[in-house]
Amino acid sequence: MEKEMIAMLLAGGQGSRLYALTQKLAKPAVPFGGKYRIIDFPLSNCVNSGIDTVGVLTQYQPLELNEYIGNGQPWDLDRLYGGVHVLPPYQKAEGSDWYKGTANAIYQNISFIERYNPKYVIILSGDQICKQDYSDFLKFHKEKEAEFSVAVMEVPWEEAPRFGLMVTDENGRITEFQEKPKNPKSNLASMGIYIFNWDILKKYLIEDEADPNSENDFGNNIIPNLLKDERAMYAYPFSGYWKDVGTIPSLWEANMEVLDPEHSGINLFDEDWKIYSRNSGMPGHRICPGGEVFNSMITDGCRISGRVRHSILFAGVRVEEGAQVEDAVVMGKAIIKAGAVVEHCIVAENAIIGPGAVVGAMPSGDEDGVATIGPGVEIGPRAKVGPKAMIYKDVKEGEEQW
Repeated sequence: MEKEMIAMLLAGGQGSRLYALTQKLAKPAVPFGGKYRIIDFPLSNCVNSGIDTVGVLTQYQPLELNEYIGNGQPWDLDRLYGGVHVLPPYQKAEGSDWYKGTANAIYQNISFIERYNPKYVIILSGDQICKQDYSDFLKFHKEKEAEFSVAVMEVPWEEAPRFGLMVTDENGRITEFQEKPKNPKSNLASMGIYIFNWDILKKYLIEDEADPNSENDFGNNIIPNLLKDERAMYAYPFSGYWKDVGTIPSLWEANMEVLDPEHSGINLFDEDWKIYSRNSGMPGHRICPGGEVFNSMITDGCRISGRVRHSILFAGVRVEEGAQVEDAVVMGKAIIKAGAVVEHCIVAENAIIGPGAVVGAMPSGDEDGVATIGPGVEIGPRAKVGPKAMIYKDVKEGEEQW
């Protein structure tokens, strides 16, 4: 029995630009939007798009991610035939290999894909917040009689040099690929989401693996090789919400956009396209006497006795009396003690901000200044943490970190 299309989800990234947040956590397992993790989005897109077989390729700090995915039941991916499968690098008779690149990761799992004998394979990234119907993408791929299709988004021309760009003709056929060019010929940025005919993908993965000079990467190797051979390659224009949350400012910004679904395009309350999650199972949140909340998302189990403005609080956060939280992302079970001021920052899970402490007051004109407190870190009473500080270790009482 064959599947028409299966998904391969690249979730092995180290997430080094998320610094303190990914010291002990794979990037796709980083919490997002109050009660989700980044990987909830591609998994939910799959099930909402009718894809019931997903291989999740893990590598860096996979334990919490593996545990979170479990048997796939929260996403309706606990199937007898198909479902979700975690695929770490494994030992073979001739030895074992870390995944050397995105293409090599898929190459090492050819036997997994062959079990389902799909006609098409969609390659997804575990690093993005995106709501996308992959069945529309597949329909486009079939109509174009494509061998390879890539989802693209128009970006402002001034930002185009930051992306891999697809140059296309009037029919959407790709004629050139530019990787972060100084002089862009296109503003169609690759989203890193690809559909391949499986026979084509398999052929190019095997050839790529045999090339000792290859970086085994889709952008640097597979796509240029397809172009060189003049394969039928098309760019699928996507107009929904998509954000690569690979940096602290982009992760903070995406969380802030959750608070403004009408303008940002990301609506976590959309009943027609639910984002599924392994729910925390906590009781409802409570705004205590004296607590004030303005334009914020407060998740299960929170207790608010202070003042919260334009912030996202994950499950089990406590904000004590007299504390002020503004423009902040505060992750699960963090405690903001009495009189503390927390502004324009990300506070990771189980962190404690001591009484009277100040974290991340924002200087004017510095849009990139997002202070970050790592998981389990304790900021001592009356300590001060500057607007760009990246805190991995406890800060003592009265100490300043900038």
